[in-house]
Amino acid sequence: MQTSALPDLAHTGAKAVHWLATATAMAAVVAVAGLLQPEAATATAEASEQRVATQHGGTPAPDPESVAFPLDCGAAGRTVADSAPGDLDGDGRPETVAVVRCAAGSGTPPSGIYVVTQPSGAPPRVVATLVDPAQKLNVTDFTVRDGRISATLLGYSSAEVPRCCPDELEKATWRWKGSAFVRSATPAASTARGV
Repeated sequence: MQTSALPDLAHTGAKAVHWLATATAMAAVVAVAGLLQPEAATATAEASEQRVATQHGGTPAPDPESVAFPLDCGAAGRTVADSAPGDLDGDGRPETVAVVRCAAGSGTPPSGIYVVTQPSGAPPRVVATLVDPAQKLNVTDFTVRDGRISATLLGYSSAEVPRCCPDELEKATWRWKGSAFVRSATPAASTARGV
């Protein structure tokens, strides 16, 4: 038998007391790290709403969860998949743009994009439908920035295309001009095997 040229490492044999000491030390480090997190890391939805209200002169953006959207989902109900505030018409009061679809246990039902406003003292309401779910489009890459709404719209060239694999893609933007939202888009593109 050949002897090792390395020093004897007998002290590396871990015993239960070593594991217990290590576990206790790690728990202490995790606990201290949790207590020392910056205040921003514990932000709540309420703090986020306050930031939006501050950006728009103290007026909070309408809550899309409290709106009756023109979307018939039957017993399935609806879900707000995404939303973002912004002063779209330059009046100093924020609107909320919401991507809404029927709730589904599986799959991705078509989405609608709605603009929600809330006049002073009134409940929030839909003032514009930018994408109607009847168009059978899925919405991705949704943003609201500098008065502009942007989204990528995924669609289907025919009824034969499987609903899992949209084969058309369009990048669309909307901007308030005069008294309506004007849409501009990159022409729809077809893809061979989905987007």
